[in-house]
Amino acid sequence: MKTRILFGLFGLSFIGAATAADMTIYYSPTCPHCHHMRDYASNNFIYEYPSMKITMVDVTVPENRSLFIDVIKTCEYESGGVPVIKIGDKCFQGFAESMADDMRAAIESDMDAAAKQSAADVKRAISENGDTYRQEHPTPVATISEYTAQHDETAEKKTTASDNKWASWVLIVLALVVLGFSVSVAKGKSQK
Repeated sequence: MKTRILFGLFGLSFIGAATAADMTIYYSPTCPHCHHMRDYASNNFIYEYPSMKITMVDVTVPENRSLFIDVIKTCEYESGGVPVIKIGDKCFQGFAESMADDMRAAIESDMDAAAKQSAADVKRAISENGDTYRQEHPTPVATISEYTAQHDETAEKKTTASDNKWASWVLIVLALVVLGFSVSVAKGKSQK
């Protein structure tokens, strides 16, 4: 019984390791490359990475302008061209399908091998026959949502890959403490 509990706790410590990095797409409604990026994400990324969250930020909305200016500064871009795609700590400006594999590398930066293989399998299935794959999987787990400025930005803190790493480390330490306690209890019982 104790062994099962310990293995269960140890297994929980690796949950964060399979999480894809979240994506934020800064766009303009009149930008054709922005629409292409959203379509690509809708038809590919949300199927390949079920744990990923994609947030769309319309830079033409006055309340969102400061967010866009901040990301341009953070990414060290000289122009305010859209789309700007932020994945974890990586930035991309513009969109062409030739950029998709670089984006996948950024998304997968903190994923474990099994999650990366699962994403590669889905990518292969979509490339072979995307329409059939999407019909067989009509409701992807990942979502694309529109950012609205009415939300309190401090309350809407997104989970980042580094947050997931901390959670993983906390769970690993907890599992080791429980393991150490169990071993000491077992030794105490065997000495009696």
